[in-house]
Amino acid sequence: MHVVAIASQKDGAGKSTFAVNLGALAEAEKSPVLLVDTDAQRSLTAWHGLRRSRTPLLVSCHASELEAVLDSARKRPEIEWVFVDGPPQNDEAIATMMRAATLVIIPTRIGLFDLSSVAATVATARRVRKPFFVAMNAVPPKRGIVESPIVQAARRSLRDMGAPVWRGAVAQRAVYAHALASGEAVTEFEATGPAADEMRQLWQDLSQAARKMAAYQQAQPEAKVEIKSTA
Repeated sequence: MHVVAIASQKDGAGKSTFAVNLGALAEAEKSPVLLVDTDAQRSLTAWHGLRRSRTPLLVSCHASELEAVLDSARKRPEIEWVFVDGPPQNDEAIATMMRAATLVIIPTRIGLFDLSSVAATVATARRVRKPFFVAMNAVPPKRGIVESPIVQAARRSLRDMGAPVWRGAVAQRAVYAHALASGEAVTEFEATGPAADEMRQLWQDLSQAARKMAAYQQAQPEAKVEIKSTA
């Protein structure tokens, strides 16, 4: 069972959006998925209530109850992926969530306050010795194949703090909000288009890294896996 912790101390970074869309893509591969909503705002729970399908499965709980939820999930061998939507804070509850994870993803917008908040979440992931990467969210869309200067600057800033940065980025697009309001993932609401392509690329890179990390953790507990990033 692969556990992906989606963590950020900044509210509005995109944790729930990532959990919804990554969970739906994992489910589409016939890999039963569990979403765990530990955020007091219960965004995943609200989305799931609008959904026509009962899957992915959903459990809402406090962060302190996470380990018990995961223990129960492990007794169901059909569940291959778990995506945990963490609360917008950086405390021992987040550290506990990260310790339970195969891989940690840290979404961030690219404003000054958002980037400043990433360092604390990165420090927690390092403290608990869990593999992680940062994924930029709600960025200006590319013009052609070139990222905007502000995205390039944000990428440099994240690398300057020593954080591995995902090679792609999720752009600010209205279709994400429309999909969520329909109880769907963006790949279900609009299967073709740049938003669906972005999420599929994120899922491809994340799932490959998580599977490799799970295998390496079994053989070599201290092994690390690098996330693909741009040069």
